[in-house]
Amino acid sequence: MNLKPYAFSILLFIACAPAFGQKSKSGKQIPQQTDRQFWISQLDKMCRPVLRSLAHDSLKIVMPKVVSKRTDNKDFRLKVMYVEVLGRTLSGIAPWLQLEGGDAKEIALRNQYRQWAIQGLTHALDSNSRDFMRFDLGSQQLVDGSYLSYAFIRAPWLWQNLGKKNQDLYVKSILTTRMYRPGFSNWLLFPAMNEAFLCQYGYDWDRMRVDYALRQLEQWYVGDGMYMDGEIFGLDYYNSYVMQPYLATILNVIGKKEKTYAAIAEKVKARNERYAVIQERLINPDGTYPATGRSIVYRGAAFHHLADMAWRQVLPKQLAPAQVRCALTAVIRKTLESPTTYKDGWLTIGLYGSQPDLADNYNNQGSLYICTNIFLPLGLSETDPFWAGPAQKWSSQKIWSGEDFPNEHKVDLR
Repeated sequence: MNLKPYAFSILLFIACAPAFGQKSKSGKQIPQQTDRQFWISQLDKMCRPVLRSLAHDSLKIVMPKVVSKRTDNKDFRLKVMYVEVLGRTLSGIAPWLQLEGGDAKEIALRNQYRQWAIQGLTHALDSNSRDFMRFDLGSQQLVDGSYLSYAFIRAPWLWQNLGKKNQDLYVKSILTTRMYRPGFSNWLLFPAMNEAFLCQYGYDWDRMRVDYALRQLEQWYVGDGMYMDGEIFGLDYYNSYVMQPYLATILNVIGKKEKTYAAIAEKVKARNERYAVIQERLINPDGTYPATGRSIVYRGAAFHHLADMAWRQVLPKQLAPAQVRCALTAVIRKTLESPTTYKDGWLTIGLYGSQPDLADNYNNQGSLYICTNIFLPLGLSETDPFWAGPAQKWSSQKIWSGEDFPNEHKVDLR
C-alpha cells in the first residue's frame, strides 16, 4: 500500500489547521482554531510587547538590549533599534489595523492595537517622552523611517488618527532623513518610499529621489523576475524583504499622481507575478525553505513579497489564494514553533529558535520584527477567498506527493 498520498494529506491538514478540536475538562468540544485565528494569535504574541510597552512610554526600559555577536557598532545599533522595531512592526500589521469588521474578539483586539499604536506613536514623536525617537542618529534611520512611512501608506487610518501636531512632527522627522545618502543598493528605495509617503498625503515630495531609485532598479533587473541588489546579484531574499514590495507600492502611489512611470509599472507588475510564483515554490511541504543569504534571521519576512501580493489581491493566476494561505501558514508555524523563538516575550535572533551565529553585523533586537510583514493578508476580510477558501496543497506538496504538475520555464521580462 502506498502511504505517501496519505502522509501528505496529514501534513496539509497540520499545516493549515494549527489547533485541533479538543475536549475541555468538562467534556465540551473546544472549537477548532481557524488559520485566521492562528495568524492573529501569532501576531498578538509577537507585537504585544512592542506596542504595549511603547503605549506606556516604557519601550526603552523593557526592550532587551540585544545586538549581533559580530556587531559593527554596538552603541549605534542600540540607539537606532527603537525606530527599527516601531517601523518594522507597524509596516506588517498596518493592513490589519486598517481593516474593519471580523468577529467580536478580533475587533476588540484590533481596537486595542489601534489605541496602542496611536499612543505609542505619540510617545515616539514627543521629545519630552522617555520613548522619544530621533531620526537624525545615522543612515539606518533612513531605512526604518521608510518602514514607518510604509505603515502610513498601508494604513491611512493610522495617519488620519495621529492628529495634526503629530503629523507635523513626523513629516519633520522624515525630512530630516534626507541628509543621509543611501547605499548604492536596495537602499535607494528607502528615500523613495519616504517621498511616496509625502506624495500620498499631499506634501511636497522630491521627484528626483523617486526617479533615481526607479530608473536604477530598472538597470539592476537581472532576469526571470528578479533584481540584483546593487551591482552584484546575491542569492538571498532581498527581492522579497525590500525590492519587489517597495517597487510595487512606490509605483502605485506615484502612479495615482502622474503617468511618467506607466511603462516601468507594467514591467514591475509582470516581474512581481513571476517572483511570487518562485516564492511559493520555495516553501517546502513542511513549511521550511532554503536558508540562504544574509538577513536570514528575518524569518517570515522572506515571504514579504508573497504576502504583499496576496493582500493586494494581485496573485498570478497560477496561485490560488487559499493555496498561498496554507503555504504561508506552514512558514509561520515552522519559523515560530521552536521553544527558543522567544525569550521573556521578545523574539530571539535566529531562524528556527535562538541561533545567534546566524546574525549579520547590523542585526539587533529591533530589526527582527520585520517578520511581521508575513501577516499582511490579515488586512483581507475573513470572507475573502484567501481566508474563506478550503485548504489546498501548495506547489511543493503537490510535486513531492507524486501529483502530476505543469512544467515551467524562465520568463523574459526585460
